[in-house]
Amino acid sequence: MLVLGDSILWGQGLKPEHKSWYQVKAWLERTTGRRVVEKIEAHSGTVVELASTDDRLSASNPEVNVALPTVNDQLDDAMKFYADASQVDLVLLSGCGNDVGIQRLLNASGTAEINNLTAEKCGPPMERLLRRITTSFPAAVVIVSGYYPFFSERSRNDFILKGLTKRFLKTVPGAAKMNSKEILVRLTSNSKDWYEASNKTLSEVAQKTNAELGGDRKRIMFARIDFPVEYSFAAKQTRLWGFDRSPFRMMALLISFGRILLPANDEVRGQRTASCREVFKRQSNETADQRKERHTRRLLCRYASLGHPNKKGAVLYSDAIIGLLPAALSLPK
Repeated sequence: MLVLGDSILWGQGLKPEHKSWYQVKAWLERTTGRRVVEKIEAHSGTVVELASTDDRLSASNPEVNVALPTVNDQLDDAMKFYADASQVDLVLLSGCGNDVGIQRLLNASGTAEINNLTAEKCGPPMERLLRRITTSFPAAVVIVSGYYPFFSERSRNDFILKGLTKRFLKTVPGAAKMNSKEILVRLTSNSKDWYEASNKTLSEVAQKTNAELGGDRKRIMFARIDFPVEYSFAAKQTRLWGFDRSPFRMMALLISFGRILLPANDEVRGQRTASCREVFKRQSNETADQRKERHTRRLLCRYASLGHPNKKGAVLYSDAIIGLLPAALSLPK
């Protein structure tokens, strides 16, 4: 089993045993009675194809959100790793979310812009990638995982969320200032548009590439993630990592008048924070602007788990993928 792609299938913020790919591996071993050998190339922050605006950083810890290696680079590395390409039976793939960019999605002007961005970044680049994967591993079935809406009307619109959106939302010159309720409406609408657009585009890409391959065997499948509004970020039944809102943390936040930041509530934040400090450490002769940019990148790295599937969210992904495996691999249900 080969795992390619971004933070979704890497399992941002999760211990190994809670990641969706691990649960898929465990199910396959129970079902087939055979050992599953996994190769994990996915990492946080990766893009399918590198753009001129993407960073050129790489990191040894896959939790650090950097663009390199790209998903195509991951495929190259995997091809070098396997002595026999026919050994690969299953490829799990998630990609194109970072090519679009979370900030661009949250700041998009509306449905048309999101549809255009998604078609551009999740269409032809993913088609090219799927052709490479199916050619490189001719015996493998490929399952492409979908994305989910980040915000909904159930997201808790408190001062913590307001502070988060203030950091990510750009101020458009001349535009009327939005209140917190209007901001959440916009985030909710854009999140829904992204969910629908990405599902449509990725599903169509899988179908189109399948048709090109021909034959009776369906080699590429799309795993849609059912994600009701109750599961969105900062909702009561959220399936996404958020902030540690323990009484102690909240008290410290109030006493400090917001100067102390709440930590993320994922399982590996300590290791990630240490890696973020190493990747985004001070450079000699850096300018004031470079220092500001580095501090921002390090902060974003520290909070890279926010909005990613938590333990229950990872189960949504593993269940969606496992639901396709009996037909994909001719296994008992």
